[in-house]
Amino acid sequence: MGIFNIFRHNKQEEEMPMYLIAGLGNPGREYEMTRHNIGFHTIDYIADKYSIKVKKLKHKALYGEGTICGEKVYLIKPQTYMNLSGDSIVEFSRFYKVPPENIIIISDDISLDTGRIRVRPKGSAGGHNGLKSIIYQLQTDNFPRIKMGVGDKHEGEDLANHVLGRFPKSQIPVMEDAIVRATGAVEEIIKNGVASAMNKFNGN
Repeated sequence: MGIFNIFRHNKQEEEMPMYLIAGLGNPGREYEMTRHNIGFHTIDYIADKYSIKVKKLKHKALYGEGTICGEKVYLIKPQTYMNLSGDSIVEFSRFYKVPPENIIIISDDISLDTGRIRVRPKGSAGGHNGLKSIIYQLQTDNFPRIKMGVGDKHEGEDLANHVLGRFPKSQIPVMEDAIVRATGAVEEIIKNGVASAMNKFNGN
């Protein structure tokens, strides 16, 4: 009887929920502090808060594993460049058998005012190439995402120049606060689900 109890216990451990939390961005020092890399910076903040070292390289990403709100998580920073973010995410999800609803994507969003965040349970890419790649590779848009507003481009400004541009000094405190709130949204999704996180953070 004891043997079967051990077997059941081990099986339960294997079936424990696991979350992939991926921040989108571009690798390389030239892209640090750019609008497109706010997902990377949020992962860095989460990693620091939970003492998770995001330094290992596998599945085309820097990653680290740890625990958030009692659940096992992998923090992921794809190293494929933004347009191919899905290559890394799909490899992680297949290797660890993580369903799309447990994959939390953090990305920039030009349709939101600077510093605003929006939690969504699923949806289209909205013109974001990183999300577009992930949807294509996973063959579903049914994964939660946290969109972080970086503001729209000015009239006549090139979109690529805007998202690859750095935040002005006046906006850095605003984005630091957004990173803290986005981290809170990640925690809320893990603890109480996406709907709860939407109710709590989408009004901010």
